[in-house]
Order: sequence, then structure tokens, then C-alpha cells
Amino acid sequence: MPDLIATLLISLLKAVLVVLALLTTFAYMTLIERRLLGRMQLRPGPNRVGPMGLLQPAADAIKSIFKEDLTVTLADKLVYTLAPIIAIGMALTAFGGIPAGPAGSLFGENPWVYSLDAGILALLALTSMGVYGIFLGGWASGSKYPMLGALRSSAQMISYELGMGLSILGLLMIVGTTSFQGIVGWQAQNGVLLLFQSLGFALFLISSFAEVNRTPFDLPEAEQEIVAGYLTEYSAIKWALFQMAEYVNMITASAVMATLFFGGWKGPQVLNAVIPGMSDWPIVWLVAKIAFFLFLFIWVRGTLPRLRYDQLMRFGWKLILPLALANTVMTAAFLAFRGTGGLWFLGVLSLAGLLALLIMSDRVRVLWNQPTVRRPESEAVRAGGD
Repeated sequence: MPDLIATLLISLLKAVLVVLALLTTFAYMTLIERRLLGRMQLRPGPNRVGPMGLLQPAADAIKSIFKEDLTVTLADKLVYTLAPIIAIGMALTAFGGIPAGPAGSLFGENPWVYSLDAGILALLALTSMGVYGIFLGGWASGSKYPMLGALRSSAQMISYELGMGLSILGLLMIVGTTSFQGIVGWQAQNGVLLLFQSLGFALFLISSFAEVNRTPFDLPEAEQEIVAGYLTEYSAIKWALFQMAEYVNMITASAVMATLFFGGWKGPQVLNAVIPGMSDWPIVWLVAKIAFFLFLFIWVRGTLPRLRYDQLMRFGWKLILPLALANTVMTAAFLAFRGTGGLWFLGVLSLAGLLALLIMSDRVRVLWNQPTVRRPESEAVRAGGD
């Protein structure tokens, strides 16, 4: 068999395995999230379907597949059908470029589906395409509520993409490469980038919550406000595809944060003294770090209330974007004028900026939570009469 055909078949097999792993994780993440939220809110959660509720994801899948698939009369049927496919397709494709171990560690093959020199840039581009699934789904539904939900969802995601991109520019300037393998290798030699870019990590984390539509930024599916937004006219398996896309994006965001700021697939080097080579175990460390961030997503959902839309947009434009730009300028200035010094002073500056933001949170809050000044009724009547 020619080498090219063999390589293509192996890549196809790895892609299928990644898709199966992501969809299985999605299915059981719904169960884990509902059980954890139940524990946090002093209620049991799913516990009837199968032992300890373990068959609940299977029951949900069967329900979604066999439920009647309704299509609105005024919908653009082609675009209406393509929108959820675009959303889940981009979400699944983005994960394939994240390395889960060193080259050749997966039974002699590389533990990634594809590897690009512009790895992080390609991933950001693919995840940005998910906006089209949301907007086209709302537009093609032929109804006013989905259209309104799609417009504000698209505005939210595009706004926070700017802050997300700027928040990692400092990191990329430090490392000098956009390749995931290069970023992981740099951290293995110099320490995790969280030590030098704590402010950038905090901004990236917040932007990730907004990008994957999770609380407190879950405006796209705000059922209490616009009847589930762009999803209003979707049902059955099409609705399930949008939900899959959201959870897969959450898994991808967790993997990206683990790779960029926490060393990726490499574990703590000190563990090699206990078991030689333990820090280089493929897949294990990346999965553990992804699990930590997934728990964080669930924890925040069970803790924080949803922002209003005006608060959400102010938060992105008046706080996240300026701080991400300031972090980029600070990092660039330090790298330009540091001379032969190390990066620890930059880490101290970044941590000081993050702590200052937390200490001054009450004063900074007015940027996105501006109080509404109500005039007395007598003045309002007088103004109307004039």
C-alpha cells in the first residue's frame, strides 16, 4: 500500500476515534453536569434510568433521534438543516489539531489528527465558524424570536473573540510559535505559561465562557427572555446537534487552556522521581486537565447568575478587550527592553495586574454595571408635558 494512502487511512481512523470520544464525552458530560448541579443545589439529579442513572444519556439520545422533527413552514429548509451541521462540524474539526502526547506515542502513530504550524490560529478560525451555525439557524427559522436570538448571540461571540485573540498574543510573543507542539515543548523547558501570563489566562478563561455560551454568558439560550433564542424553532435531532456543538466546544476550550497555559499533555516533572517517565504519559495528563476545566465550567454554572445583555457587551468591550490589549503591550514592551533578564519579572507584573483587578473590582464594576438613574415621576410628567 502506498505511504500516502496508508497515512490518509490512519488519519481517517484517528479522526473517527476522536469524534467517537468527543460524542461519548458529550453524552456523559450531560449526566455528570446534572448530577453535580443536583449535588450543589441539594437535589438528586438523574437517578432512575439504569443504575445510578448511567443510562440517562442513552435514553436522551433515543428520545432525540425518534422524536418528531418539525420544520417551520416559512423556514429556508436547506439552510435550516445545514446550520446545526455546520455548528457540530466546526466543533469536532477544531479538536483534531490538539496534541495528546509526544510524536509516535499512540501505538507508533502521532496522537493528533492533523498538525499545523499555525495550530492555534487555525483552531481560532474553525471555532469562529461556529458563529455561522448560530446565525444561519436563527435566520433560516423564518421567525422573529430566533432571528433576535441569533443577532445578539452572534454579536456576543464576535465581541468576545476579539478579547480572546488578544489575550494570547503575549503568550505567542513569549514562545515565538503558533504550533501547539512548540508551545508544549517550550513549557516543558521553561515552566507552564500560567506563571508568566496569569492575567492573559484569566482573560482567556472568561472569553472562553462567553464563546461557548456558558453561564454567566448563556444569553444565546436564555429561555426566560427570548424563548431559547436561535433554537426556538428546532426540535429532535437538529436541536441535539446544537447542544452537542456547545458541549464539544466546551471540551475544546478546556483542551486549549490546558495546552496553552498548563503544559498540555505533559505532567509535573517532579513525578518522574516517583515513576520514571510519568510526566510524559500520553493522553492521561491532557484528559486530567480537561476534566478539571470541565468541572470549573459546571461549578460556575451552579454559582453565578446570568448577566443582562447590556452588561455582557459592556463587560467585553470596556474591560476584557482593553485589558487584553494592555497585557499585549506590557508583554511586548518587556520582551523588547528586558535585555538578558528572565521572564519572572513579567510573571510578577502579570500577577500584580490580576490582583489589582480583583482588589479594585468594586470600582471597575461600574464599567459594565452602570446604575440606572430614574427621575421622579413628577419630573417625568413635567418633561412629557413640555
